[in-house]
Amino acid sequence: MLSSTSTLLKRGALIVGAGEGIGKSLVSAFKEEGYITGASRRTRGGLDFMDNNTLDHKYDGFDARSESQVRDMFSSFSSHCEGNIEVCVFNIGANINFPIMETTARKFQKCWEMACLSGFLVGREAATCMSSNNPSGKGGKGTIIFTGATASLRGGSGFSAFSVAKGGLRQLSQSMARELGPKGIHVAHVVVDGAVDSPFIREHFKDRIKSAPEHAIVNPDEIAGAYVYLTEQTNRGRSCWTHEMDLRPSIEKW
Repeated sequence: MLSSTSTLLKRGALIVGAGEGIGKSLVSAFKEEGYITGASRRTRGGLDFMDNNTLDHKYDGFDARSESQVRDMFSSFSSHCEGNIEVCVFNIGANINFPIMETTARKFQKCWEMACLSGFLVGREAATCMSSNNPSGKGGKGTIIFTGATASLRGGSGFSAFSVAKGGLRQLSQSMARELGPKGIHVAHVVVDGAVDSPFIREHFKDRIKSAPEHAIVNPDEIAGAYVYLTEQTNRGRSCWTHEMDLRPSIEKW
């Protein structure tokens, strides 16, 4: 854990799409590292499960597809950390599974809006905020992380909408990394290849979890630790940055 100095307490970490799995673990991990934490979720009251000792600023009822809402959230959170947002994680899932002939245009478009368009809006605003973070006056400073999935790399049967959205998000992250890296902003894409332990998974897949071997689902705290590691690369300098990282259980077939 980093020492809690007044300087560190002014650093902000914003988690967009904070559910009870990865999002909750990310908020806790970055708070432990001394960041002021902020988190958003689309459902009003959807962040009530968060520990008030780890989450400093809530943005529930937040629609990441809205350009104005994204700008307002960043403006608000920036004011709480004196303009120094150093970490932004885009963690919206939007996973849907429908046969192609049952995938309506509205379902396809909404999935793309949630997982790709909103990633662009959040990523652009994060880059704007981070562009003036460097106290030396030479470029920006910060880490933008996009949470990907197996569908980011290949289109599975029944996942046409989700695969297009996640594949697009991956391409967005690559483009941003190439553009922003030389300016001091570290952009990373993390492929989470496997089911993540959460209340939702344990409730809806009880039988599969009971019969699954040990270490079959991903521990969200371990994922959060990997994200913190990416930010540590940024803080050490610019000579060795990871762009894409994939995380999966040791027994996962890939």
